[in-house]
Amino acid sequence: MTKLPPIDIVICTYNNAPLLNKALSALTQQQVSPELEWKVLVVDNNCTDNTQEVVEKYRVSGKIPYLSTISETKQGLTYARHCGVQNTTADWIAFVDDDCFLAEDWVEQAVKFAATHPACGAFGGRVILDWETPPPKYVLNYGYSFAQQEHGTEPQKKSCLVGAGIVLNRGALAHTGWIDKPLLHDRIGTKLISGGDVEIALRIYGAGYDLWYTPDCQLKHFIPARRTSQKYLIDINYGLGTSQVLGDSLLWSGSYQDWLFKFIGDGVKASQNIVIQSLRTALGRMNPAEVEINKSFVRGKWAGINRMIRMNPQERRELLGRARIAS
Repeated sequence: MTKLPPIDIVICTYNNAPLLNKALSALTQQQVSPELEWKVLVVDNNCTDNTQEVVEKYRVSGKIPYLSTISETKQGLTYARHCGVQNTTADWIAFVDDDCFLAEDWVEQAVKFAATHPACGAFGGRVILDWETPPPKYVLNYGYSFAQQEHGTEPQKKSCLVGAGIVLNRGALAHTGWIDKPLLHDRIGTKLISGGDVEIALRIYGAGYDLWYTPDCQLKHFIPARRTSQKYLIDINYGLGTSQVLGDSLLWSGSYQDWLFKFIGDGVKASQNIVIQSLRTALGRMNPAEVEINKSFVRGKWAGINRMIRMNPQERRELLGRARIAS
């Protein structure tokens, strides 16, 4: 029988005690084999609510083995995740968001997949969107904005994974250099900044490790009603547009001059497509809300291009092609 490796679950949280409570409650329902070793670390990223009371309640109950907490004073999801990695020891590290509720066999399935795929760099499972209230129909077209991940019923290799429920091979992560120096920020407080998830997955992929999707690891990602508004989708897609540029830049293999030509050209094409969508809206053939959301994504792309152009040359050299340099 293949020995089951230990796993550390890292939950980063910022002023989200009610949902953290539900996320920890789901962990108390885990059905795991007696020989399986798993721990949970909650990273408190400057919470001012009753987060610590919630964690202490579950720690005292003993229903989650080896539950602990640590504080990270640098604000931002990237800093919090980095803190979690540095303060855990297992060969496999799972990032579970504080609004993600794991299926009762998630830990068992994750460890079994890690045991049978010891050389893979990372893997993730089905991320099912759990709507607080039914969203407007057009919102369902933007599952990517909420880290939805559904690639069918069979395990398969992928080129990228969402951050919700991603399980990382510590050795692969160390090989990429991310532990020494992450390059992209993610959520900072309530600011909808994106990029950290993408950086981790792409640096592992670019270093030559396989990324896997396994449907046996299933979680529900809770989406409150406030996050289904047009304004929220406009704001989050702006960040995702910037994230796409920075992520693609991590895998770039050419010169900076070639990068300028390619990415500015892509930005122009994306902008032209928005003009076409606007014309379709005027003819009543497209939802105006979707055009505004898509327009925000393109504005985010241009912001990412502008950020790269204005970046300190040394910083830009460090980021451009970084995922390929790691290999």
